Amino acid sequence: MAIHEKHLIRPENLKTHEHLVIDGVDVSGHWSTFIESRVVTDYNEAMQDEIAALPGGEYIHRCWQCGSCTNSCTVNAVNPDFNPRYWIYLIRMGMESELLRDKEIIWQCVSCNKCTYACPRDVVPEGVMKATAHWLEMKGYTPPTPSTVFDTIFTDQVVRTGKIEDGSILKDFLLKTKQPLLQDWLIQMVKQMIRHLPVKFLMGMGLAALFHPRTKRWNKARNAIREHIAEEKAAERKALGLDAAQ
Repeated sequence: MAIHEKHLIRPENLKTHEHLVIDGVDVSGHWSTFIESRVVTDYNEAMQDEIAALPGGEYIHRCWQCGSCTNSCTVNAVNPDFNPRYWIYLIRMGMESELLRDKEIIWQCVSCNKCTYACPRDVVPEGVMKATAHWLEMKGYTPPTPSTVFDTIFTDQVVRTGKIEDGSILKDFLLKTKQPLLQDWLIQMVKQMIRHLPVKFLMGMGLAALFHPRTKRWNKARNAIREHIAEEKAAERKALGLDAAQ
C-alpha cells in the first residue's frame, strides 16, 4: 500500500539546493530536489481496530487502496488535501501522528456518499470518515464538531420524549454552538411559515416548544434505549482504551 503521490509529501520534507554540482553536473534548482528521510516510531498498532469499533468504521479492513473514494470525493474536488484514501492508509498502518496533522479537515466530509457508491470493496468510506472524526473527538484531539453537537441534542430529545420538536432542537443547537438565535435565514423562514402555514399548525408548534409533549407509555422504551446507548458508548471507550467512567 505504498503512497507515491507527490502532493502527499509534506513541503518541509522537500529539500532543494539553489546551487549544487554533483560529479561535474549542475543539478541546481528543480533537479536537486530531495525527499528528506524520516523514521516513524510512534505507531499505534491498534488504530485500525479502534476505528473499526466505532459506527461507520466496521469495514475499513476491506480497503485495497484503489483510490476510488478520493477520486469521487466532493470535498477533494475543492480541497486536494481532503484525501480519504490516504487517511485510511494511515489508519491501517497505525501512523497516528501523521493522521493528526490533518485533524482540522477530516471532519469536513459532507456525507454526499459518492465515495461509498464508487467503492468496489464496500468499505463505506463516508462511514470511515465519520468514525475517524468521532475517534478524534473521543481521544481529545479535536473539540466536538457542530454536527456532533446537533446529533447529541437530537438524540437526547428523541430518547427523552419519544418525539421530535424542531424548534427546541434548533434553539438548543444555536445556544450550544454559541450562535445568535436571530439569524437572517431563520427570520426569513419564520416569515414564510407565517404566510403559508395554517394558524392551527403554527399554534401546535408553539405549544410543543413550550410544553415538550411526550409519547404515551414511553418510559420503558426510553429506559431500554438509554441502556443500549450506555452499553454502546462503554464498548467504544473500551476499544479505544479510555476509562468508561470518564
